[in-house]
Amino acid sequence: MEKREANPELDISIVVPLYNEEESLPELTKAIKKALAPTYSYEVLFIDDGSTDSSWEVVKQLSYENKEVHGISLRGNYGKSVALQAGFEKASGTYVVTMDADLQDDPEEVPEMISMLKSGLDLVSGWKKERFDPISKTIPSKFFNFVTRKAAGIRLNDFNCGLKAYKREVVESIYLYGELHRYIPMLAKKEGFGRIGEKIVKHHPRKYGKTKFGLSRFINGFLDLITILFVQRYLQKPMHFFGTLGMLLLLAGTVINGYLAYIKLILDKGIGDRPLLFLGILLMVLGIQFLSTGLLGELINKNHVERQKPNIREEA
Repeated sequence: MEKREANPELDISIVVPLYNEEESLPELTKAIKKALAPTYSYEVLFIDDGSTDSSWEVVKQLSYENKEVHGISLRGNYGKSVALQAGFEKASGTYVVTMDADLQDDPEEVPEMISMLKSGLDLVSGWKKERFDPISKTIPSKFFNFVTRKAAGIRLNDFNCGLKAYKREVVESIYLYGELHRYIPMLAKKEGFGRIGEKIVKHHPRKYGKTKFGLSRFINGFLDLITILFVQRYLQKPMHFFGTLGMLLLLAGTVINGYLAYIKLILDKGIGDRPLLFLGILLMVLGIQFLSTGLLGELINKNHVERQKPNIREEA
């Protein structure tokens, strides 16, 4: 996808990923206009992530009726991270704001978040301190936020909040895939944008449709946390991780087999039926495999791997 150049005359780009939200889109468009016009110049980018209802038709109608509204329709359901990335690449405003399409995020919060960016912050994350979600969603979310906060070293209470505001250079410096939209503050910090703030925001009950949250998203979120922590520390030096493990395993295997060799050659005792022999061999084989994996990682790291890009069906 070709990136859109920055437009110095455009203040804010609102990126809204959506999946089957046909009923909420007109109301959300009006709420954004009420919150931002005429103080700010803005654009709204609706990213239809393979909706099966008439969401895309609604987006095209809104685009026809409002010069600020634009839409991108993806051919399949790629997930929120890929949808956001598609929006980031098309956004041209000085500041970029993300929000969900289900009307639970309040556009009235955006002006103050922009003011916080103007005061020197790189990123402002919303905190849904008072939530109107079912307990099956709030309890896992609290646990997830606690673990992520400790692992990332970033003092945010709500990594999951879809309402966030960024300086343009932040979204230009990161790349989203999988479930990495949950960890944008971590990605931003890794790229040198460490001035991260938080704002308590209003959270409204879901008005239309059903939540897309499920157990699989919760599990995938933790798997992606492990991925991003690993990538942050070892992406440029995979041999440091795999090589260290490989050397430790190889050393342990060598010590065990050296001990068994002493028993066989010096003490002249049989070792063929000893489980320790098989453990020593296994550790040495695993050590060599880890060292080989680290070497392959270094070779792959030297080559440019083309990033996965969504396949856009249509733009409005």
